Amino acid sequence: MDLSNLKPAVGSVKRSTRIGRGPGSGKGGTSTRGHKGAKSRSGYSRKIGFEGGQMPLQRRLPKFGFKNINRVEYKAINLPAVAALAEKLGGNKVGIEEFRKAGLIRSNQLVKVLANGAINTAVNVEANAFSAAAKAAIEAAGGTAQTV
Repeated sequence: MDLSNLKPAVGSVKRSTRIGRGPGSGKGGTSTRGHKGAKSRSGYSRKIGFEGGQMPLQRRLPKFGFKNINRVEYKAINLPAVAALAEKLGGNKVGIEEFRKAGLIRSNQLVKVLANGAINTAVNVEANAFSAAAKAAIEAAGGTAQTV
C-alpha cells in the first residue's frame, strides 16, 4: 500500500450540488435564493447584529458609564498587613519590593497604604501613595511614610 492507491471510504465523499445549471437540476432559475430582496442579490453581506430590520439589541439597550483613561489604580494595603510583614521580615523597613516578594501585589501594581486597623511598631514604609490617616498613624507609631 502506498499513497497512490489511497481512496476515501465509500459514501464519505458526496458530490456538491451545482446551483444555477438549468431548470432540470431543480436548482436553476433563482439558484435557491428566492425572488427579490437583498439576500437574492450578488454582493450581499449582512451587517453584524442585523435583526431583519428590527431595532438591534446594541441599539435597544441604554448607554451608560464612563471610563476615565487617566485613572491611576492602586492596590490597597492596610496598616495591620504592613505591621505583620515588617514583623515577619524582622526589620523596620517595608517597601514595594517587600510587598511584591510577600505576594501582596503583582509586579506592575502601584501600592497605596490605608489606615484600616492600627500599627503599634515603628516601621519605615515606602509606597506609591498613603491616605492621610495612614501617614499620621505610621508617624504617630514612630515610623516614616515615604512616597516613592
